Amino acid sequence: MKKKWSDVSRGRQIVIVLAGIVQLALQAAALRDIAKRTPAELNGPKAGWVAASFINFAGPIAYFAKGRK
Repeated sequence: MKKKWSDVSRGRQIVIVLAGIVQLALQAAALRDIAKRTPAELNGPKAGWVAASFINFAGPIAYFAKGRK
C-alpha cells in the first residue's frame, strides 16, 4: 500500500526534504563547475558528466572525485 505524505512521520519528512536539498545543491554545483571548465580540464566528455550529474548523489560525487583533472 502506498503511503501518503501525511502518513510519513515528521522526522522522516524532514530527512527526505533535507536529502532532496543536498541532492539539488550537489547537482547545481557540479553543473556550474562543468560549465566553467574547458574540455581539456575534464576527464571525459562534458556531455557525459552533465548526464552523470543527474544520477542521484552518485553522479555529482563521481564528477568531483574523478571528473576534474
